[in-house]
Amino acid sequence: MSLAEPGDTEPIVVVQPSAAAVPADHSEIRNESRTASVPGPTRVPVAPASQSQRLLAVHIGRSGAVAGGMSQVINGYLAHSFADFDLRMVSSRDGSGGVRAAGLAASAFWKVLRLARPERTVVIAHLSQGGSFAREGALLTLAHARGFATVAQLHGSSFADFAVKRPGLVGRVLRAADVVLTLSAESQAAAADFVPLERVVLVPNAVADGVRREIEPLVVFGGAVITRKGVDVLVAAWQRLALAHPLWKLVIAGPIVDQPAVPLTRGEFVGALSHEALMKLLERSAIAVLPSRDEAMPMFILEAMARRNCVVATRVGGVPAVLANGVGMIVEPGDVDSLEVALRHAITDGAWRAKKADLARSAFETTYSAAAVFPLVERSWKAALDRRADRVL
Repeated sequence: MSLAEPGDTEPIVVVQPSAAAVPADHSEIRNESRTASVPGPTRVPVAPASQSQRLLAVHIGRSGAVAGGMSQVINGYLAHSFADFDLRMVSSRDGSGGVRAAGLAASAFWKVLRLARPERTVVIAHLSQGGSFAREGALLTLAHARGFATVAQLHGSSFADFAVKRPGLVGRVLRAADVVLTLSAESQAAAADFVPLERVVLVPNAVADGVRREIEPLVVFGGAVITRKGVDVLVAAWQRLALAHPLWKLVIAGPIVDQPAVPLTRGEFVGALSHEALMKLLERSAIAVLPSRDEAMPMFILEAMARRNCVVATRVGGVPAVLANGVGMIVEPGDVDSLEVALRHAITDGAWRAKKADLARSAFETTYSAAAVFPLVERSWKAALDRRADRVL
């Protein structure tokens, strides 16, 4: 497919999510009528449970129109029609602080105390490092003490390091989980230091499909503008490339944290975009780049793969497994020279770039699409209910 000039199509704008895209109140039980079956990884239809047999999955964490991979994972769950589970959201944080944050956490504890029917309900706590692990971990522990099936879903990029620094907290929380879901082999091994390995399940994030658009000569970075994401390395590599490739443009999308928005030749810092706006940008771009120094399994890479981008990323966390078998190009973190070489190859070799984009799309469909991942997630929820039944007998 030929590349359109960046200025010839729609401009980069901040688009606020529509009200229909993000429910105003995720605390209500989703209990819609289902007229179609949900496909499994082998695309074999699964008959939905009858209304009287349906189970409930209660998610604890942060969702809605907010930045962050965890929120997008939860949003994806809430938007999906699972075969046997209705879903409820208990918001335990929203990015605020002080009295508001304390009030939201207290409300979450009250909602967990009011949960009923433990034999048919699984509670899933979405955990990152630091305060999130303590707060959502306490809610998970409460649900476990009340006799509910519990799942700890780990999202943070540095869980293994956090587990070494806070073994007491991590051990207490994970031992209160009937199932632990992790995003990388590293996190899986770290979790297995605290609970039996058979209770730790490696499940990738699932991402929504994209829309085909005319591809432009755009290189896109999506994420916080921060040292951990390697924005300094990207800027240094791009400054070497830009003048030699005047048809191409670099777009750095994300909130400015600890890296300045410096002037770029054929490049732009566009600031924080809504998730919808970032996805539209990826649908137009040819190359997605994420030169992070530390990650778990970044949603940005999976979303870029779903939208047929050629992906260039670093050898951190779960990234090598995602981009294995030629799906993308992997460079070492912090290495400006190797990032420059990778980006130059992707920019100058159109046939190679298109092949990588097709491989990325194929990997998305078979491994990271909702049809592939959500049946695995649902089986994990059922496994938690089975273990709960064993421990309460």
